[in-house]
Amino acid sequence: MRVSRSFSFRALSVLLVSLVASVAFAQGKDESKTPVLSRAQFDQLLAKPEQLLIIDLRRPDELTAIGGLPVYLSIQAADLEKSLAWIPKDRKIVTVSNHAGRAGKAGDLLAAKGFNVVGRVGVQNYEAEGGKLTKIAPKAPAEQQKNAQAATQH
Repeated sequence: MRVSRSFSFRALSVLLVSLVASVAFAQGKDESKTPVLSRAQFDQLLAKPEQLLIIDLRRPDELTAIGGLPVYLSIQAADLEKSLAWIPKDRKIVTVSNHAGRAGKAGDLLAAKGFNVVGRVGVQNYEAEGGKLTKIAPKAPAEQQKNAQAATQH
């Protein structure tokens, strides 16, 4: 009986530690200083497009699978630092990723380099709050495009 109680206690301890670790891992640590914008805050900024620059850090396959915003500057997260020279400094900047994780890191980098970063948005969070995304159709392969052009010329 003593063996089974000891085993049960150990098993329960291991299970508890595993559960706590998995919850901590799933939540992740978001240490970004760039604030996450709500749908209402982001929509307010979108109402003045001449003052805003949206930098979308997602891969092309993410844009086509999930959707995006009508106008944005697409820069892969890995290419952001080498793209700083051609990012305008005279606009408010909102960084975008799927759930605002990459957007936070990018926002912090841009702010440290003197850009006016006002926040970050996760497009999937934005859509879940009722925001509208633009669905982006991938380009047809080059061969299909050639065949379509040839068909219209005949």
